[in-house]
Amino acid sequence: MRILLATDAWEPQVNGVVRTLTRVVQELKAMGHQVEVVSPDQFKTFPLPTYPEIKVAIGVYEPVQERFKAFEPEAIHIATEGPIGLAARRICVEWKLPFTTSYHTRFPEYVSARLPVPLAAGYAYMKWFHKPSGRLMVATPTMRDELSRHGFRNISSWSRGVDTELFHPRRPTEPDIFAHLPRPIFLYVGRVAVEKNIDAFLGLDLPGTKVVVGDGPQKEELALKHPQVVFTGFKSGAELAAHYGCADVFVFPSLTDTFGLVILEAMATGTPVAAYPAPGPIDIIPGSGAGVLAKTATEGLREACLECLTLDRGRVRAFAETFSWKNCAEDFLRNLQPYPEPEKTRFWRRLRRLARVRRRPKAA
Repeated sequence: MRILLATDAWEPQVNGVVRTLTRVVQELKAMGHQVEVVSPDQFKTFPLPTYPEIKVAIGVYEPVQERFKAFEPEAIHIATEGPIGLAARRICVEWKLPFTTSYHTRFPEYVSARLPVPLAAGYAYMKWFHKPSGRLMVATPTMRDELSRHGFRNISSWSRGVDTELFHPRRPTEPDIFAHLPRPIFLYVGRVAVEKNIDAFLGLDLPGTKVVVGDGPQKEELALKHPQVVFTGFKSGAELAAHYGCADVFVFPSLTDTFGLVILEAMATGTPVAAYPAPGPIDIIPGSGAGVLAKTATEGLREACLECLTLDRGRVRAFAETFSWKNCAEDFLRNLQPYPEPEKTRFWRRLRRLARVRRRPKAA
């Protein structure tokens, strides 16, 4: 099947959305599908205000149209609500093409954390954007229920996965990268930005050492406020896996994520996870034996961190092994809404004919 993926989040951005999409594309290609990715690196861009690492594409509508025509997709998925997603949505609506969308970020909460924009305005935009979608894919039951309460329709589940070969428990031959620091090690990995609620973790009275892995606009502010915290900067690949594997507890204080892939990455190394009962953690952790939830979204994170120290790391790893990227890609395929064979053939033939008519020079 020819699948077109339109996304405003792509490499070299580093976040859970990009990791999910890039890995799913790899899995789809391994299954024999053709995937055309329309992403910001193919256009002129400008840095997003207050978030310069994210590049926003400009002048995308006509080029995206041409990509549709050249590729003739049999299924279309719009992953994000930015300029590329908007262009793809407009094309699908105008040409009456079926398409699916996904909800990766609690966008209204994210915007409200940075700007004086009411949540209602953010949700109004998101409902408008996703309304024509045949299926809106979400990662967890909690997000499905939350969006249903806000009036979203056609919601389907789309699981997540983790690379259990890269993210593995520390082996006896591997060094402890935190050997020079007082134990226990409480670790955070991810964007260092206000919407991640990192200050709630760094302000906890915990023994040992807090370590923050990642970069972002709030890094300097938090480093000044919490001089006792170790900020390592961005890590990836085997180096990132080693940071997970050498930590005693992974702390996930975010209230705005829809899943949190870093939770599974930490668990795959055997490191238990302490988190607030927010979408993502509340769907993954209860009953897993792989982490502990705080009592509320504002209290009890310290107690959850300390309780994680008592968990069996072997059981934590075993739980992570139940998630796979292949299952994630298969979920994605089941949610797609391709054109019926005769209809899609007629549609693209008609579109090619119209394009030829428009390009035909006028008679003198």
